[in-house]
Order: sequence, then structure tokens, then C-alpha cells
Amino acid sequence: MDFGIKNKIALVTASSQGLGKAAAFSLAREGVNLAICSRDEKSINETADEIRNATGVKVFAIVADVSKPSDCDKIIEVSLMEYGRIDILVNNAGGPPTGKITSLPDSEWEKGFNLTMMSMVRLTRAVLPLMEKQNWGRVVTIVSISAKQPIDDLLISSTLRPGILGISKVLANQYGRFDITVNTVCPGYTLTKRQEELSRSRSAEKNMSMEEYLAESAKNIPAGRLGKPEEIGDVVAFLASDKASYINGANIVVDGGQAKGIF
Repeated sequence: MDFGIKNKIALVTASSQGLGKAAAFSLAREGVNLAICSRDEKSINETADEIRNATGVKVFAIVADVSKPSDCDKIIEVSLMEYGRIDILVNNAGGPPTGKITSLPDSEWEKGFNLTMMSMVRLTRAVLPLMEKQNWGRVVTIVSISAKQPIDDLLISSTLRPGILGISKVLANQYGRFDITVNTVCPGYTLTKRQEELSRSRSAEKNMSMEEYLAESAKNIPAGRLGKPEEIGDVVAFLASDKASYINGANIVVDGGQAKGIF
């Protein structure tokens, strides 16, 4: 299927690894030129080379931390200097700090708020006027299953990510008439570095090996396995496409059936 987005320009954040990298790759396979960013200069440049060599699209790498307001400004500014426009924004960020309410000081909540919520707010706020002028745009934010089904040790994530669903719905209402869609993707347990880190911590608490813990986790997923990053990336690319022009304000759960709620 031709997604109809060849030669569009996409900004994909936190894309040197994991779900951000998978989303960038999926878009690149559709012929989308990319601006990608990460805090790690070596990793983001390696990822840019990898995507260029595999797909032939143009990839511009930016070193930036999306939790910092000045870096969000920098990402937008240099992307526009390089391409002149941004057609697609994929908001992605690493997971916020984990822990219990008694062990998480204000500083960790503030860190999580800036990383998870305000990065989405700042970048989306910057691109929407640009998309409105060109009468076309796609905003896709990668959240987490914790937005649908709270997870005990992901307290900050379980608190903030539902808010992203809320703001996305409001923006979908406000900007839909400009052929701009604003959607979220809610991944379940997916084999990323972040998931490995969480599994290592959780398995230690249960006196299990990480392999045993992952196998046990897979039993609670109807698909019988954890997801692959590219399975999330392909959904992001579809939502960014012309084929998904009537999907707006939606939260697409990609979890192998893990979340148990209806809504």
C-alpha cells in the first residue's frame, strides 16, 4: 500500500533507538525525509547513517534533549532551516523515573513532567501553526500502555500519559478542519532497551532471571509474546499517512491484547 507521504518531512524525537528509531525507519521506507534527534551524538549519527543507507531518504541528525525548552526550540529551528517545513511530528521520549510515591521527590516528578508531557506540548505547539498554514499535518505521540492501564511501578508515567491522550483529543477537535490529525499510539510491552531495564529491575524484585520474567510477562499477553519495535513504527507511519486522514483524536493500542479495558 502506498501511504501517499513520499517526500514529506517528518520530525521524530528520541529516535536513536527503540520506538523512535522504529518509527523513523517506517516513515523512511515510505519515502519520508527525516529530522531525528537524541541526546547522544554518536548514536543519533549512527542511526541517521543506518536509515540513509537502508532507504535512500535524506536524514538530518540533531543532538538535543527534549526535556529542555531551549532544545525543543533548537529542534524546530534547525529542522526548518534544513527543510523549510515540517509535515509530520512524531513525539517520543524516554520513560520518566520509576518508583513509589514515597520514594519519588518533587525533582523526579518535575523531570518526568518536562520529559513526558512538556516535550509533547512544546514541540506540538511549535508545529501546529506551520501545519495550519500548509493545510496539512500529522501529529503522532507515542505514549504507553500505562495511559490505558496504570502500572504500579510506573507511577509518574501512569499519571502523565493519560493527560497526553486528553490534550491530543482537544487538539484533534481544534485543528481537524485544517486536514491536521492528532493521534496517539499506546504500545504494550515491547522489546526495547527501556523494557529490558524495567524487566531487569522487576525480575530482581521477584528473584527471577530477566529471561524468566519476560517469559512470565508474555503469558499475560493474548498474543503470547512481547511486541517488536517495528510493529509500533508501522502503526505510527500509517497514522502519518494520507490513508489515515479520517483517523483523528484516536488512541491506537498496539499491545497484543494486553490491556483489559474496553475504552
